[in-house]
Amino acid sequence: MPNPPPAVATAPTAPSVGGRPRILVAEDEPGIADTVQYVLRSDGFAPVWCATGGAALAEFAAEPPALAILDIGLPDMNGFDLFRRLQALPGAADVPIVFLTARTDEIDRVVGLELGADDYIAKPFSPRELVARVRGILRRSQRAGPVPAMPVTTPATAPQAPTLPFVVDDERLQIRYYGRVLELSRYEFGLLRLLVQRPGRVFSREELLDRVWGGDSESLDRTVDAHVKTVRAKLRAVAPEVEAIRTHRGTGYALHEDLPPSTPLVP
Repeated sequence: MPNPPPAVATAPTAPSVGGRPRILVAEDEPGIADTVQYVLRSDGFAPVWCATGGAALAEFAAEPPALAILDIGLPDMNGFDLFRRLQALPGAADVPIVFLTARTDEIDRVVGLELGADDYIAKPFSPRELVARVRGILRRSQRAGPVPAMPVTTPATAPQAPTLPFVVDDERLQIRYYGRVLELSRYEFGLLRLLVQRPGRVFSREELLDRVWGGDSESLDRTVDAHVKTVRAKLRAVAPEVEAIRTHRGTGYALHEDLPPSTPLVP
């Protein structure tokens, strides 16, 4: 069987085409790619097909799309590796990512979510369901001040919690922890910002899904758990001995109210 072409684009490079959001589709099976392109185009999107990870990287670098759909089994690289490389490109933090794969093992789904993907769809899939999920993800990302505007709890603005080591910068969508800027995805930022606003307050998984991912979310409780895990890892990289986020089993998560004002261990 001949190797697939490096890329086939169905629309010119632009954030949108005639007002239609561009959707990057990285899929090496032409039959599946044709189906995905057809349903997306029929529903008002402008799909751009790339048959390899390298072509997807080039297309994304030229102009980030509104959303990207990545097959995990690409011929030149693993879809998870492609995701990581895409995240290093300018503008990637604002682009939702959906994994499309024949793998159905839970571990693959969890890996995708822990990387920061917005959804994971297993083959065989319903084309209409795929489009519905794309629409839902785009609705949530377009509202993305991910949480409603509220007074943010920081040392400078919240005397009731002067020792909290977090500083939230809403304009830059950044959070500093013990003076260091955390590298957070869109949903990680929304999740941590919400917890920082109300230290000690226990948020259920349902509340976090509603307020960070949006009320129309198709995401599961496991999505929240996966994102909490990645946020914890990033916090521990700064302060290994501090447990900033507490798990309330059967209930949800809360930010610890009594964190040390300075990191007790300098890495």
